[in-house]
Amino acid sequence: MATIADNLPEQAPIAKASTISWPALAWFSTLLIAAYFPILKLLVYQWSTDEDATHGFLVPLVAAYIVWERRDGLLAIPRKTAWWGLGVLAWGALQAYVGMLGAELFLQRTAFLVSLVGMLLIMGGTTLVRKLTFPLVLLLFMIPIPGVVYNQITFPLQLFASQVAESALNLLGIPVWRDGNILELASQKLSVAEACSGIRSLLSLSFVALVYAYLFDKRVWMRWALLIGTVPIAIIANAGRVTITGVLSEMNTAWAEGIYHSMEGWVIFVIAMVMLAGLHFVINWIINWVQAKRTKEQGLA
Repeated sequence: MATIADNLPEQAPIAKASTISWPALAWFSTLLIAAYFPILKLLVYQWSTDEDATHGFLVPLVAAYIVWERRDGLLAIPRKTAWWGLGVLAWGALQAYVGMLGAELFLQRTAFLVSLVGMLLIMGGTTLVRKLTFPLVLLLFMIPIPGVVYNQITFPLQLFASQVAESALNLLGIPVWRDGNILELASQKLSVAEACSGIRSLLSLSFVALVYAYLFDKRVWMRWALLIGTVPIAIIANAGRVTITGVLSEMNTAWAEGIYHSMEGWVIFVIAMVMLAGLHFVINWIINWVQAKRTKEQGLA
């Protein structure tokens, strides 16, 4: 006896969308690193020799951790090749070539990121790149800023730190005379060098702010809020470092140089991170207070 199910038309099997080929992605990533190895080698060397760039070692590790944490969602992304990624890949290669001709390190290093985006577009499409936007943005922090921009930023920060330190030391009763970025104390002459301008802590703290917001607050706008907040925090913290150096030099001149000066920098950086966490707390407190007030007003209405 025929049933209703026997009379229904046979449905075609639903085709399962193919996902990203991760072995292929790993293989082409290896080829990309091999192609840019001379550029990346010099970048790693700068991380190990330039105190302003030592945080570069952490950046790819943190970015890789974020990718690993999102692996389940990334593995489920349907593969859809964006062929215009070939143009992005060619752009990266051309940029690297021009950077090598002009000995411009920033162009060479950012060309690697451009080529990486092009490869991801080809292998996984725009959806994959969109899902990896945050770790890709973090990778920018592993590349030191151009020398021209660096010099334009550091000198004003040196002068600001010197001015704040001069005012603070005078308030503490320590006589000081400032000439540009030079502080002359009774014990010795202190020079607020580029390393003490605050740019080092600003770059490192900006990276920390983004990672902190990612780990402890899932709201995307909070990352931008804390990133903006790092600017005054880094500048104020560094001005405090110069002031403390002046005070310690009056107690013992050896405390203003060498390992003591380096230890001061680490202590101030930890204080800056505490200030960053405090800023996060204050922002959340203000938001909760506004929401509670609004709820109370609606309840009375």
